[in-house]
Amino acid sequence: MTIAEVEPLAADSEATPPDEGTSTHGDTVKPKVRIGKRYRSGRAAAHYDVIVVGSGIGGLTNAALLSQLGKKVCVLEQHYTAGGFTHAYERRGYEWDVGVHYIGEVHLQNSTMRRLFDVISEGRLQWSEMDPVYDRIIVADESFEFVAGRLHFISGLVKKFPQDEAVIRAYVDLIRDVSAKTSRYFAGQALPRWMARVYNSLRPRFLRREFFQTTREVLEGLTDNQQLISVLTGQWGDYGQVPRDSAFLMHALLAAHYLSGGAYPEGGASSIARTIVPTIENSGGDVFTYARVEQLLVVDNRAYGVRMADGSKITADQVVSNVGFMNTVKHLLPEASRRQHGISEWAQKVERSSASLCLYAGFHGDAAALGLDTTNLWVYPSGDHEGNQDRYLQDSTADFPLVYISFPSSKDPQWNRRYPHKSTVEIVTIASMEHFERWQGTDWQQRGKDYEDFKEQLSQRLLEVLFKHRPQLREALDYYELSSPLSTQFYQHSERGEIYGLNHNLARFQQPFLHTQLPVKNLYMTGVDVMTAGVGGGLMGGMLTTMRMLGLRKITKLTDLLKHYVPSQ
Repeated sequence: MTIAEVEPLAADSEATPPDEGTSTHGDTVKPKVRIGKRYRSGRAAAHYDVIVVGSGIGGLTNAALLSQLGKKVCVLEQHYTAGGFTHAYERRGYEWDVGVHYIGEVHLQNSTMRRLFDVISEGRLQWSEMDPVYDRIIVADESFEFVAGRLHFISGLVKKFPQDEAVIRAYVDLIRDVSAKTSRYFAGQALPRWMARVYNSLRPRFLRREFFQTTREVLEGLTDNQQLISVLTGQWGDYGQVPRDSAFLMHALLAAHYLSGGAYPEGGASSIARTIVPTIENSGGDVFTYARVEQLLVVDNRAYGVRMADGSKITADQVVSNVGFMNTVKHLLPEASRRQHGISEWAQKVERSSASLCLYAGFHGDAAALGLDTTNLWVYPSGDHEGNQDRYLQDSTADFPLVYISFPSSKDPQWNRRYPHKSTVEIVTIASMEHFERWQGTDWQQRGKDYEDFKEQLSQRLLEVLFKHRPQLREALDYYELSSPLSTQFYQHSERGEIYGLNHNLARFQQPFLHTQLPVKNLYMTGVDVMTAGVGGGLMGGMLTTMRMLGLRKITKLTDLLKHYVPSQ
């Protein structure tokens, strides 16, 4: 067994990867997990129609849609590969995703999300449906299964809670109704800023009250069965907030998103960026990596390009930030623009989301040999989600408030061709940067023995949770490494190691500045912070930003593209 001495996401991070899309591993030709071409001064065009800063799914969606509509787009990514939290990395003969654990709806041919992915990838991105039991919620050693399909989902829970069938049915009807009306809730994101303010102020008049309540508030209005509530909220790690703190809107969207089951990209998480980037390049655009933007260029309250870290400048008619709200207003915008619009005050009205620990583990043996399936495990010490979280955040030695376990190699039907006789597992829990404050300011790979010892303690605790539920993996373990909030801070430029952008509390959804259009002319924002957490949220954020950039008079160009697009392959 080999234990990592380095943090993930960093393998050969200073090497210059070739631009080709495949590599040879033994006798197997497999796609590269690194996407994009390395930026150098002079390699980019002097001017583009649009510059997108950040290559997460929101930025890629926005860039690909604009490319489909004839725009020449430049995507600038500071990391060594495109994709943001949809990217993958490879080390020691294994490959892991860093954020794409499973996605709902994309395996349904007629779903909006599948349609949008088909358009931006031009039909290249394919999906593999997971097993019918997509999530298993384990609360204090008792298991509850979330089964794909509305009726199967209801039936599975009714078996565990026979006295609460009416409540379960009412809950499913409620999350489906909230999900179906989400487009009405977020419609203001496609409108001009002033019009969005008016529209959003009227939402309480035509949307049900649950849109404006917390998750716990809504569920306790349905039932006083706390065990049932703890199970229904057993996916709260997918957006990082316990029921007391999260907006029910976020919970309902997430829960309804998976009612039809989960799916995984064929070829692994890197297939997402790998299949979208050609859409941008085919319209004359570029996707650059190692391309750190120092600051936006603004004159007379009009954005006209970016200044790179090497001092070079690239100009464009429009600029889109996909680096998150906090990084946009605190780092990209010039100080003069922040003062002019009072933007510095905005950051005080929202909160950063939770950070995480993620253990990436590799095992000898394929899924069949190890008896692995695709079902995710959500493991909780008890049903007291709030108490468990609060105790852990105060004391890192307390029980983990949740442990999420994913089996990515089992989910990808192409895995065995790329990595025969091997399997991977990812084990995730929430974390707090406060537990790592003593190492703030230290350099990657030079944080000291006490840091490595602390990570090793955490790693062993996470592994023991895995071995409790999958004991056959103990002897098969070959390699593991742990990412901490400092890893996320270093590679994703998230100041507190946050992984979901902004917290999804009620206050977040009431802020008018979290809009696709910023007060600086020709400057826009996209990604999860203009919509909601997750790949689906970022995807829809990219679409909404594109709508705003086109304007009300030309928005039908995009709707027609989505309606009539037919993949060429």
